[in-house]
Amino acid sequence: MVLVKTPAGQEALKDRRGSLSSRQRSAFILFDGKRSTGEILAATAAMGITQDDVQAMIAQGLLAPLSGHSLPASAASQPVSEADASAAAAMDLGTVASPVEGSGRTPKERYEAAYPIATELTAGMGLRGFRLNLAVEGAGSFEDLAALAPKIREAVGDAKFARLDKALFD
Repeated sequence: MVLVKTPAGQEALKDRRGSLSSRQRSAFILFDGKRSTGEILAATAAMGITQDDVQAMIAQGLLAPLSGHSLPASAASQPVSEADASAAAAMDLGTVASPVEGSGRTPKERYEAAYPIATELTAGMGLRGFRLNLAVEGAGSFEDLAALAPKIREAVGDAKFARLDKALFD
């Protein structure tokens, strides 16, 4: 299932208050409507994010299915913002992909492939990308780079980001 941030979720992210813990906030940022829930859970597994965390964000109305996709029948009769924890718990978010599925690479191999691309992209932005470049240079793991990926995509655009996306998530 592909999930996106709801307006309430975007507001909660901007306000930095509410019910999102710092680790949930890191995972929440990755819900951009392009990756499946399984991919995001695989990328954030080392941070301790579980399917229960995602279901809680759905129940709070912070995440919703991408337009054109529907909620499972157990929650379809209720608006997402009013769904309770039991309805969210009944949702099947698909199996969580292991970080080595797909291309068969480990998170370490993904990090080693993606790190030079991320530094190249952010260093190429000059002074306007200075802080982002520092954050990339401070990223010591696949999970750290995956958490920075949405910011890098926003800064450099989808076309330039495609190489990094492939190195991180294919």
